[in-house]
Amino acid sequence: MDLDIINEEKEEKALLVSVDTGDFDAETSMYELGELAKTAGAVVAGVIIQKRQSIEGATYLGKGRLEEVSQFCKNNDIDLVIADCELSPVQVRNIEDATDTRVIDRTTLILDIFAGRAKSKEGKLQVELAQLKYSLPRLTGKGTALSRLGGGIGTRGPGETKLETDKRHIRRRIQYIKQELDGVEFRRNMQHERRRKNGATVVAIVGYTNAGKSTLMNYLTNAGVLEEDKLFATLDPTARKLVLPNGQQIMLVDTVGFISRLPHQLVDAFRSTLEEATYADLILNVCDASDEDCHNHIKTTYDILSSLFDDGRIDVPVINVFNKCDKAQELEDRAYFYGADNPCVSISALTGFGVDNLLSQIEASLPQTRKRVMLLIPFSDGGTASKIREDGVIHFEEYTSDGLKLDATVEISFLNKIKDYII
Repeated sequence: MDLDIINEEKEEKALLVSVDTGDFDAETSMYELGELAKTAGAVVAGVIIQKRQSIEGATYLGKGRLEEVSQFCKNNDIDLVIADCELSPVQVRNIEDATDTRVIDRTTLILDIFAGRAKSKEGKLQVELAQLKYSLPRLTGKGTALSRLGGGIGTRGPGETKLETDKRHIRRRIQYIKQELDGVEFRRNMQHERRRKNGATVVAIVGYTNAGKSTLMNYLTNAGVLEEDKLFATLDPTARKLVLPNGQQIMLVDTVGFISRLPHQLVDAFRSTLEEATYADLILNVCDASDEDCHNHIKTTYDILSSLFDDGRIDVPVINVFNKCDKAQELEDRAYFYGADNPCVSISALTGFGVDNLLSQIEASLPQTRKRVMLLIPFSDGGTASKIREDGVIHFEEYTSDGLKLDATVEISFLNKIKDYII
C-alpha cells in the first residue's frame, strides 16, 4: 500500500485510552501513541487515562471509566478506540460491546503503520509475518456456527470449524514467509561476507524513530531517502557510499527506527534488518536533542541494540549524535544519560551545523586503516604514485630533483610496499 493511498483514506476520529499502573510514564507514552495515531491517518479527538493498581482482566479499564469511554464515543462520533497496551481478544470484544466502537491496541496500530510503509519485498514479508504471529492467538470463532460438515458415514457432527481452518491457513503462510526470509537472510549474509573480504568499513545509523536519521543520511550522501515529520517514515534499510575528509571510503547504512515498547513481534520479524548494526564497524545513535525525553529515547535504543548482540553487550563503538540541536534548548543538560561514556556530537542534519565535527569523530572512532605519511618516490616508479592517487588522498605534492615528494594518506596495508620511500 502506497503512502499516498493511505493519505487519501478518510481520517478516523480516535479516542486514546490507557491504564496507568506506574510501570511507565503514561503521559509520555500517550503522547507517543497520539503521534502514532496521526501517522496512521487518525485524528485524535480525546485522551482518557485511568490510574489503577492493575489492569482489569476482562475490560482493561474499570467499569466506571469504561462507561465514561462509551459516553464519550457516542457524544463525539468516535470511529476508533486505541488502547496504549496489548489487549487480549476478550478485552477487545468487551470494550467493543460496551462502546459500540471498533477497538485496536498499540501493537496493532504500529503493525498497521509498518504495513503501509514497507516498500521492499523483504520489508513487506517481515511486516506480514509480524501481523500473522500477532493475530494467530487472537483469532476467535463462534464454535459450531462456523462448522464445515464432511460427507459420508462417520463425518456427521461439528466437523472442522472455520476457526481451525483459518489457523491452519495462517500457520502455512507463516511457514512460507519464514522460508522466503531465510533466503533473504542467506543473501544478506553473503553480502556481509563480501564486504568483509573487500575490507569495506560499515557505519550504521540507528536511533529512535523521527530523530532525523534519514535527513542525516540524505545530507551526507544525497541518498534520496524519504524524510517526513512522522514516526517510521522509512522501514527498509538503505546503504550508500560516503567518502570521509581523510579520503577513507565507508558504507553508511540507515536502519528502521526504534520506539519504546516496540512489539516483540516486530523485533523478531525485523531482526535480520536490525542486525545490520551488529555487522557495523561503528554505530551512530541518533536522537532528537529538542525532545525533552531524549535521554529515554537513547536508553531505548541501547536496550534494543543490546538484545541483538549474542551476549547482550554492544561490542561496536558508538557515537551519540544529538540531532536537531538548532531547535534544542540547554544542550548541556542532556550530557548525563545512559551511554554517556561514548563520544557525543551535537548537529543539525537539516542545516549541516556540526556535521564536519561528526565526520571528524567518525574518523577518530573507526578502526585505524589509513595513515598519513611523507614520501619521496623516484620518477622511475610512476606506478606507485598512480596507485596512491587512485586509492589514497594527496595533501601536497612537489616535483624535486630527487623524485616526487608526496604528503599523502594511504592504506596501512600498503605501507609495507612503500616503506623504502617513506621520509
